[in-house]
Amino acid sequence: MRILHWNALNESERRAALERPVQQARADIEALVREIIAAVRVRGDAALREYTRRFDQTELETLRVSASEFAAAHSALDAEQRAALERAIENVERFHRTQDLSSVSLETVPGVRCERIYRPIEAVGLYVPAGSAPLPSAVVMLAVPARIAGCPQRVLCTPPDRSGRAHPAVLLAAELCGVEQVFKIGGAQAIAALAYGTESLPKVDKIFGPGNAWVTAAKQIVATDPLGAACDMPAGPSEVMVIADASADPNFVAADLLAQAEHDPRAQALLVTPSAALAQAVAAAVERQAATLSRRAILEHSLRASRALVVEDLESAVAVANAYAAEHLILEVREPRALLERIVNAGSVFLGAWSPEPMGDYCSGTNHVLPTYGYARAYSGLGVPDYLKRITVQELTPEGLRALGPTAVTLARLEGLDAHAAAVTCRLQALAAGSHS
Repeated sequence: MRILHWNALNESERRAALERPVQQARADIEALVREIIAAVRVRGDAALREYTRRFDQTELETLRVSASEFAAAHSALDAEQRAALERAIENVERFHRTQDLSSVSLETVPGVRCERIYRPIEAVGLYVPAGSAPLPSAVVMLAVPARIAGCPQRVLCTPPDRSGRAHPAVLLAAELCGVEQVFKIGGAQAIAALAYGTESLPKVDKIFGPGNAWVTAAKQIVATDPLGAACDMPAGPSEVMVIADASADPNFVAADLLAQAEHDPRAQALLVTPSAALAQAVAAAVERQAATLSRRAILEHSLRASRALVVEDLESAVAVANAYAAEHLILEVREPRALLERIVNAGSVFLGAWSPEPMGDYCSGTNHVLPTYGYARAYSGLGVPDYLKRITVQELTPEGLRALGPTAVTLARLEGLDAHAAAVTCRLQALAAGSHS
């Protein structure tokens, strides 16, 4: 793990120190993804089966998970595993139910009432990748807020293994979260099927969930098509930044860095600290701990993009963190809440030595679907509002139109929109003539 001294770097070197790992060639991925989307739109289920043979090396008789597969998932997990899923769901539900979604109704002027109401998105697609590890936690994070929002149709896609089955932990999590429609489809083809529908899969209005570069490209492509489906947020590989002072335990910090670095070869883990001694101790602990972990092959790649930045003080560390806009930001300092007040760009923040990032991944209650790759400057983590539409309503009485109508007429004429002005003036004239009450 490289150690860089921030004050010794010039501006271009500082930018390089905060660069994310380069993702695979976008043009090549996009061309293939567009081909997959076009095939699914034209050939439906037949294309899905073809791509499943090609990418997942398995032949599917049916795309939808059957009742017998759900039943088998129950016996595949033991009581402790089921209890862990249930407790995680309970905590995520408890936190997400607190999110303020109250309607608004007020008079901006007498006789002019404005309102904001919420309506659930009617059909949502939940994508849960499989890759090198099953992700039942992703089911929880996607499905719980969808259920709270009241989305009537919730459709989940997840890739099958080579035996043609979805992972039992994913299926049990889906069942516990009330998701009944689960399909064994992965990758860009799953996104295409959700966006446009096939013989087996219903079309959805918005797609949620993480994925690799192909999944991300597919989500972005279908989101720009009026006939496709919206997507939750742009995303890249997982990342963590730890701000630590001399009081931090280097073994804790190293473990936090490795917890994210093991996700993906393009994941990134950064340490920012005013203590050169801590940076050295953490680098040694990272090397020592990494040698004992099962995903060493992934870590060999991801740790190349990981580094420790030695800064002048914690104020400088905060400035670096806000510039980087990390998906996960851990504050392992003596007074983390004092530092939190100055954090403006982060997906999710973890305070103090006893708040490891995996608690947010699994069961603390917050959502782990977060903006990555610097998108935390403008995007927020997933929540119930993402599954809802905000609709505004206005209602004017005759008195309200008399009072405010001339303002609208003046502004319409200022913009040269005569029909806009006429839609108001015809009513004002009718009121003046007494032909309408």
